[in-house]
Amino acid sequence: MTGNKKMDVIIIGGSYAGLSAAMALGRSLRNVLVIDSGNPCNQRTPHSHNFITHDGHTPKQISAEAREQVERYDTVKFHQGFAKNVTKLQYGFEVETQEESVFFSKKIIFATGLKDIMPDIKGFAECWAISVIHCPYCHGYEVRSEKTGIIANGEKAFHYARLISNWTKELSLFTNGKSTLTPEQTVKLRQNNITIVETEVEEIQHQNGKVESVIFKDATTISLKAIYSGPEFVQHSDIPERLGCEMTEHGLIKVDEAQKTTVSGVFACGDNSKFRVVSLAVSSGTIAGVSANFELIDEMF
Repeated sequence: MTGNKKMDVIIIGGSYAGLSAAMALGRSLRNVLVIDSGNPCNQRTPHSHNFITHDGHTPKQISAEAREQVERYDTVKFHQGFAKNVTKLQYGFEVETQEESVFFSKKIIFATGLKDIMPDIKGFAECWAISVIHCPYCHGYEVRSEKTGIIANGEKAFHYARLISNWTKELSLFTNGKSTLTPEQTVKLRQNNITIVETEVEEIQHQNGKVESVIFKDATTISLKAIYSGPEFVQHSDIPERLGCEMTEHGLIKVDEAQKTTVSGVFACGDNSKFRVVSLAVSSGTIAGVSANFELIDEMF
């Protein structure tokens, strides 16, 4: 879609959360534009799990089916592009894309997701989302009872180790340098037969993204089938923050129970503001769409 027709709502991001918001708004007879660059953060994930009716499907399958269903609502339009700026006007918003298209809307929904920052470990990026994973609820069942590692330190490492011990008892923690666990945490982990390795990680050996072993900087090696790690991340788009949306201490967009940000007329949903689970992305998108629709009704009624 091109042109500058004023929409009721522009949704920036067309993956699970954005499509869910679009469906709620399309069913509410709203004129909606979804701007999507086609670069979802989960595109490397082989299969999505723990999402009822779609367990085991690929992310692409789920997105394709969702888009096909949303496209049935003739008030929902799509624009292939990357939003580069949003300006708050007196009565709405102006959205500019890198392709120099300009659109206007009464409300904005950000479903822009996150971008992971890979650590400087050879092989990590190649294995990420395949056998180096972040969530046992999404992927733990597939590597249950396997020899598993965790790359983390401090409080995050302790949390991960306790959690993942539910899926496997063959568990090693790699702090990738001097441990920052408390003495009490160290004792607790060792009492539960979790090995703690402080030597820095040199490389993750793999075949086509499937972990085979970890090589440390002292040349020792541990064979593994899976690794849990939660790398640092940034917002995929910095527009919400530039627009004035408040961020949480964890780097997420701050929203209330209606998915409203701290900027009037602006909503956020999906990974940019929630725990990273497909089902939560979908539900938060529905809430954002419903909330935006109700806000429009409230302003007119």
